[in-house]
Amino acid sequence: MTRLPRYVIPGHPQHIIQRGNNRQAIFAAGTDYRFFRDALIAAAHKHGLRIHAYVWMTNHIHLLATPEQEDSMGKVFQSVGRRYVQYFNHTHQRSGTLWEGRYRATVIDSEQYLLTVMRYIELNPVRAGMVTHPRDYPWSSYAYNASGERNRNTDWLAPHDEYMRLGGDAVERQRAYRQLFRAAASEDELKSIRECTHKGWALGDEGFRGRIERASGRQAASKGVGRPRQGAVEAGAVEEGRPRRGKE
Repeated sequence: MTRLPRYVIPGHPQHIIQRGNNRQAIFAAGTDYRFFRDALIAAAHKHGLRIHAYVWMTNHIHLLATPEQEDSMGKVFQSVGRRYVQYFNHTHQRSGTLWEGRYRATVIDSEQYLLTVMRYIELNPVRAGMVTHPRDYPWSSYAYNASGERNRNTDWLAPHDEYMRLGGDAVERQRAYRQLFRAAASEDELKSIRECTHKGWALGDEGFRGRIERASGRQAASKGVGRPRQGAVEAGAVEEGRPRRGKE
């Protein structure tokens, strides 16, 4: 089956997922996460990929990142994938492939979806039942975006303009960001994020998809995929400090 080209537009954020082969674990110890982190930081700086949010689960990763060049994402994942597989196989005395083929990605209409995708990414450990609040999961950007915590896991993140518009200073932005997790996303938003990322469609309204289609020369979404209706509550949202469980 012919692979569809990805929509890579420099300056436009992308939601990126990379899974382990057959959903097997890609991290087995804290040292694995740290090696992956350092490899990703080095490659992102070298190839121009600005990372705004992330979560690294046991068997897959999510990134929200903006490429500075058309080949930024490809070069980053090629570099990180090669280094990390060699490290992981050697460390854990295994052989063979680690990743489930190519990474999946979707270009995002930042004005409508960027903050929703950030929230979707950082709530993954809650939806998976690993923690009761996103702040309790160490391999995530939540601590930085919600509280300004700076450490080796966060000091390389690059805040997006949409995040910066949440407030006039860091304290105001962090307070507004935490509030977003109580408001929750709709079920339609969750469905759109998952579907678009899995199939490589553009995530945005009809006008945004039209611009992407004209630029790429191929369909940017299936019929009916657009800005979701409002009102439904996301499974996994944090309300009054207590999460609602749901599927990942």
